[in-house]
Amino acid sequence: MEILKGVDLEVKPAEIVAIIGPNGAGKSTVLKSIFNLCEIYSGKILFNGKNITKLGTHYLIHEGISYVPQGRQIFSDLTVRENLEVGAFIIENRELLKRKLSNVFARFPFLEEKQNEYAFTLSGGQQQMLAIGRALVQDPELLLLDEPSLGLAPKIMKEVFDKILEINKEGKAIIIVEQNAKQAIDIASRTYILENGEVALEGNKKDLTYEKIYRTYFGGDIA
Repeated sequence: MEILKGVDLEVKPAEIVAIIGPNGAGKSTVLKSIFNLCEIYSGKILFNGKNITKLGTHYLIHEGISYVPQGRQIFSDLTVRENLEVGAFIIENRELLKRKLSNVFARFPFLEEKQNEYAFTLSGGQQQMLAIGRALVQDPELLLLDEPSLGLAPKIMKEVFDKILEINKEGKAIIIVEQNAKQAIDIASRTYILENGEVALEGNKKDLTYEKIYRTYFGGDIA
């Protein structure tokens, strides 16, 4: 089944690109296509000038791309530290792994405090931070985030977006798929709006008014 129809988008180094749009528009499929988690029938995906369209997911991680799926897909019956170590499976050098874990703990101190506790004991927001931390252990150039605010209370959602901005300010490029249009546009360098598998609009937050977006793509005025 064809979901995307000639989607053309670009993310530059150290840039946040947001993808928003109504349910079923193909937003998550864009990320899954980049990470080779769905069938690609035509077109090319280029990363640092290299064609990665058919490159296996394992190799994409080596290339410097990490993916955080929606729904906080962590390993509930593993400890916090074990979850992070799963994310670091490509790192064979134990000293290097230790340094990578230290970097994640520095960004998310509560993960260090809870590293020996089972992941299912964490709150929803903490589990989302763990999922992001697991991807960051690989020290990617490009981070793919699929609905990071899904199911989170407003206060926790703000904390997650603040962390995303911190990560970006350290030089990592980010593509974020989000239903919360205002939050996504606020942090993004550029935003793409998808509709029926195609790019309907593109611009920055000065180009795209929230009211227009909500009326056209979400069926009402902004909250």
